[in-house]
Amino acid sequence: MKTDDRISPPLRGNERETLRAYLDFHRATLAMKCQGLSDEDLRRRSMPPSTLSLLGLVRHMAEVERTWFRRVIAAEDIPLVWSDEGDYQVAYDATKATRSEAFDAWETEIEHSRRIEREAESLEVTGYQPRWGEHVSLRLVMLHLIHEYARHNGHADFLREGIDGTVGA
Repeated sequence: MKTDDRISPPLRGNERETLRAYLDFHRATLAMKCQGLSDEDLRRRSMPPSTLSLLGLVRHMAEVERTWFRRVIAAEDIPLVWSDEGDYQVAYDATKATRSEAFDAWETEIEHSRRIEREAESLEVTGYQPRWGEHVSLRLVMLHLIHEYARHNGHADFLREGIDGTVGA
């Protein structure tokens, strides 16, 4: 994902356009926070023993995209990207990961997510979320991902500042 893909959401768009734009804005923000860094920088941990790193966030968001769009909304019977046992924490440990591996997986999952959202009849389409034991709407999934990206982009701000002092946006 290129950082010039980051455009401001519409000020008067309809609900679906606005959700889509905010989600893409936050996806592009995470990519921007990683721009220009080496694999070693991307793997740098925030505060050991925590495994939190920029690359770990990218890997985690690949899992989040895969879970909510493919596994929940599209009901695909597929494992997580990095854990056959369903352990979401595995993605955060990027000690042996590369930019190429993490970004390829993340961008692949984003494309699946975009396709699933585009093909959905409406925001009322539902999928079953086994962890919650409930059906959830595409609207909720999109809002949940916006929330998830916004929270983790805050982490990415601190991680990036700790690496090279870059702040903002």
